[in-house]
Amino acid sequence: MISVRDLHKVFRQGETEVRALAGVSLDIAAGEFVSIMGPSGSGKSTLLHLMGGLDVPTAGEIVIEGTPISRMSDDEITIFRRRKIGFVFQFFNLLPTYSAEENVALPLLLDRRRPRDVRDRVQAALDLVGLGHRRRHRPDELSGGEMQRVAIARALVIDPALILADEPTGNLDTRTGEHILALIGDANRARGCTVVLVTHDTRAAGFAARTITLEDGRVVDGASA
Repeated sequence: MISVRDLHKVFRQGETEVRALAGVSLDIAAGEFVSIMGPSGSGKSTLLHLMGGLDVPTAGEIVIEGTPISRMSDDEITIFRRRKIGFVFQFFNLLPTYSAEENVALPLLLDRRRPRDVRDRVQAALDLVGLGHRRRHRPDELSGGEMQRVAIARALVIDPALILADEPTGNLDTRTGEHILALIGDANRARGCTVVLVTHDTRAAGFAARTITLEDGRVVDGASA
């Protein structure tokens, strides 16, 4: 499903180079639920963003479902993300003036899906996360847990091959966070989608079948199953 080979990422801060990743190689099989852990600054979020095509590596290659995404043009990677990858972030990333159903519908509308298909998929996704009755509410009318459930519905509505979750419980209390992780785990089991979860929380990492540990931009444990 995912093959990462000798991945490097260097950021410039004025005259200084910051090496976020320093030769990361790993494999994740289709249908796996993998967590990525490491101390602050270890490169775990950078790795996730590169896997999602949100940034480009300085060197190395990422292949997803046989497609080398690190070689794609901007337009190609945009379409690939829209159709293959569902994202769940710590800060929800919902549009504040859109209702829950409008936020969930956005990736389908950008992909120019038929209105009836959009309507049916959005309703099914919101029902799946238990928010069908809140579909017309805006983010400021929802709790933190509800906003994250909307974000999960948005990730699932495209029927993704891959879900990338970056600290999805970071702004939630323990009980709500566990519910969110259970929803992600259900999607992994029921839909067979691959899940990569970045977290600093060992309890959250425990929902995954395997943990990959990074330190100083390098994999130190769990690179292969």
